[in-house]
Formats: sequence, structure tokens, C-alpha cells
Amino acid sequence: MEAKLFVREPFAAFFTLAFPLMMLFIFGSIYGNDPTPFFDGRGSVDVSVPRYTAMIIASVGMLSVAINMAVYREKGVLRRYRATPLRPQTILAATVLVNLAMTLLGTLLLIIAAKVIYDLRFDGNPLAVLVGFVLASLSFFSLGFVIAGLAPTARVAQVVGMVIFYPMLFLSGAGLPSEMLPEAIRSFSKFLPLTHVVTLLEGLWFGSPLGDHLIELAVLGGMMVAGVVVATRTFRWE
Repeated sequence: MEAKLFVREPFAAFFTLAFPLMMLFIFGSIYGNDPTPFFDGRGSVDVSVPRYTAMIIASVGMLSVAINMAVYREKGVLRRYRATPLRPQTILAATVLVNLAMTLLGTLLLIIAAKVIYDLRFDGNPLAVLVGFVLASLSFFSLGFVIAGLAPTARVAQVVGMVIFYPMLFLSGAGLPSEMLPEAIRSFSKFLPLTHVVTLLEGLWFGSPLGDHLIELAVLGGMMVAGVVVATRTFRWE
């Protein structure tokens, strides 16, 4: 049921499944994927795919999870769930698993399109990339639950999610190449959670081991733990 609701929600489906592909095709048609010194000998599409994956993760966590959970509470869906034999852990697990599956689906569509059309190159360890992907996803999902728990209404959750998401999108390197940003902005972006997702996924994508990204792993792991603690304390059925 959660999967059906996700697909029927045009806002969530667009930013998860369609928007990354649009970005890929637009910038891929402009710059191609020939190796360039601007990206240390890699192609534009090669560096864009892990960054667009970070964008998908952030959009699902801060927009889909936050808004949908706030809508469920505001419309009384959670209150009705509470009256059923379903355990709260089952409801929350279903929400997390469906959003994780949709995030993975959006990423796979992006990778397949980039490989077929632009001959995407991958030098990393698939298992290491999967570990980084899951950790980053759960970290941003926890932030989405925090926003949903603190926001008094679904409209407020949407506004808060967008206010946090869009600046991070353009300053972290997930939407625009960080190489194009001024040095002062790049220094500031190191304090943004999404920047650590971009750094982690891009590094793993190009073959660096998990041990080279202890800072990113610690930041995202700490963010996930803190988000779970706060979300548990702020979660409301109605």
C-alpha cells in the first residue's frame, strides 16, 4: 500500500524517478562524457551520477518522508493505524523500506540511462557503494522524520523541507558541480550534511575504500543516530 501511495504522489515520484534523469539528459547533451581536466580526467556524466544519487537521497528524505508523514498525521491516517493491530514498528518499517526501495529504483534508472547512453564508467566496489548509499539514505530519512515530528502541519513540513533541501542541493555539489563554486562557498559547504553524502558516494564510486571516508561515515552515522533519537521523542500519532 505504501508503495502504491508513493507512486501515486506526483511530487515524490517526480523528484525521485524523473528529475534526476532530466538533469542527466540536459547536462549530458550539453557536455557529453568525454574525459576533461576539469573533472580530473573523468567525464561530466561520470561525476554527475554519484552526485545526482545524493540528490535523490536528500529529496526522498527531506521532502517525501517529511511531507508524507506530516500528511498522514494531519489527515488522521496515523490515528487510524493506531487503532489497528499493526504495531508502530511495522508502520515505520514499511515507510522506511518503501522509501529506500524507491530511492534505489531512482538510482538504478539513473545508472542504467547513463551507462546505455553515455557509457558511464564505474571504478568502485559495488558493496562499498551500497553501504554508503544505505547509510546516507537512512541518515536523511531520520532527518525527514524529525521534520515531520516537529512541524505542526503538513504545509509547514513542506516549507521546512524545501528551505533546507534546495540550498543544500546547489551548495553541496549534488545539483551543480562544486568545482564551479567559489572557494568560500566550498569551505562553507563542508558543514552541510549533503556535502558529506556527495563526497562519500563520489569517492566510493571512483574506487576509494570506506576507510578513506571515516569523517563522512562518522557524520552521517551520527546524524542517523541523533535523528532517530529526536524523531522517537517528537513522533506524534495525531
